[in-house]
Amino acid sequence: MSGTVRAAGCLLWRPGPGGVPELCLVHRPKYDDWSFPKGKLEPGEELLAAAVREVAEETGQSCRPGPFLATVRYRVKDRPKEVTYWAAEATGGGFTPSREVDALRWVPAPQATAHLSHATDRPLVAVFLAAV
Repeated sequence: MSGTVRAAGCLLWRPGPGGVPELCLVHRPKYDDWSFPKGKLEPGEELLAAAVREVAEETGQSCRPGPFLATVRYRVKDRPKEVTYWAAEATGGGFTPSREVDALRWVPAPQATAHLSHATDRPLVAVFLAAV
């Protein structure tokens, strides 16, 4: 059996109205899902560096990484996968749709779970709210 697929991502956020943080969700047309920006590590890449790179690639945003949030584990096509997440504040940039990510939305953090496609992503919102 192949080894664990390792990936990293961020719960990218920005200050919202009334001081409520907004989380960035991305739509991946290949899977027709809404999730947090994330992706596989490149050879020799550190987890946090991969998370920041994936945010830039998928959202066009630069970010300031904050606290570690969690590592989520699940299976994809019979292989184990683990995705390590950090909170990261957006510091600027602009979104350009691509084949990988065709849409982006900012959602008030307390309402983000209702917009996420995967059950494994939903607990991250509470962890984020407790950490930020």
